[in-house]
Amino acid sequence: MSEHKKYKLGVALSGGGARGFAHVGALMAIEEAGLKPDIIAGVSAGSVVAVLYASGMPLPEIATLFDNKGFSDFVNMSMGNGGLMSIDKFKKFILQSISRYGSFKNLEDLNIPTYIGATDIDNGIAAEFHSGPIGERMAASCSIPIIFKPVRIDGINYVDGGVLRNHPAWIIRDKCELLIGVNVSPMRHPGKKLSLIDVAMCTYNLMAKSNQAIDMAMCDLSVQTPELSSHKVFDLKNIKAVITSGYIHTRRALKDAGLWKSNS
Repeated sequence: MSEHKKYKLGVALSGGGARGFAHVGALMAIEEAGLKPDIIAGVSAGSVVAVLYASGMPLPEIATLFDNKGFSDFVNMSMGNGGLMSIDKFKKFILQSISRYGSFKNLEDLNIPTYIGATDIDNGIAAEFHSGPIGERMAASCSIPIIFKPVRIDGINYVDGGVLRNHPAWIIRDKCELLIGVNVSPMRHPGKKLSLIDVAMCTYNLMAKSNQAIDMAMCDLSVQTPELSSHKVFDLKNIKAVITSGYIHTRRALKDAGLWKSNS
């Protein structure tokens, strides 16, 4: 007899920076298929979409949340303390955005059980959060090493979850009967001229690529968006195309797997 899982459908969203908007399209396809996640997990950009979605914010609103915004709107230069920049402005923006849908302080306050992957850099292990203040945990999951300062939680320094596990399937695999995973972080080949940021991002991408295959294999359905490899991590332009990519690939995968319940 198979082990009973607490949740029927789980969705695991990878890291990928601005490519994470493809997760919005993926969730649109999942909903259109007549499905609804009972539990959701995210790493880095995936954690942002997971938090927004679990707050009850409609997907069309999430899709336009960053319209007319740029990378500089969400960061401050903050040399020292382990990073070049601070993402406190970004954290504040997300918390203010979800406050329109409820009084959300901790992860356990969200409407859908939400798990966030991060990296415990002090002990060199993958870590997950499913309770406690949303802002700090989401920021920790998004803190790409060197570029952003580590986030200290309960005396431990955390950085981007993609360093060790860029795909959070491992966090919720044992909690749901059916697990859909979405990977929006294909490898991008750098140009000839490399800035400090480029080197940091290429290094991060190599780590993410090398560790996400095992988690993709854990999923009952694994979706990828290969054409997004050319989309830069911090590029908030052409978001509609990124969202469309997530939608198209997820819709196709759901139909191929026989999970499309819609009449369309």
